Amino acid sequence: MTVKYTKDHEWVQSTGADTVTVGITVHAQDALGDVVFVDLPQVGQDYAQGEVAGVVESVKAAADVFMPVSGEVTEVNEALRADPSLANTDPLAAGWFFKVKLSDPAQLDALMDSTAYDKFSAEA
Repeated sequence: MTVKYTKDHEWVQSTGADTVTVGITVHAQDALGDVVFVDLPQVGQDYAQGEVAGVVESVKAAADVFMPVSGEVTEVNEALRADPSLANTDPLAAGWFFKVKLSDPAQLDALMDSTAYDKFSAEA
């Protein structure tokens, strides 16, 4: 399983031939603090890379969740909607946000690997 990262602090994990799971990084949830609400995209909605696909709100800030790749939302994490704190306690697993069927798998190649992301987030 390959995990890639965006400059907006989302992670993207390949979960199949043309499907990825998306969430926010540990760095993002650390910066936000205690997450109290998430607004998830609608299943079946198509998004272009870079479009706002959701919102995450904490006790101190709100932040947009950007679509890291173009595609159609195939599933959202209803457990996260019911318990937004999963974005803090388990951001890389149980706290995932949504799944996307890729319209352009080549977009994954332009995202950062973990080494590049660690360097990027340390400089931010």
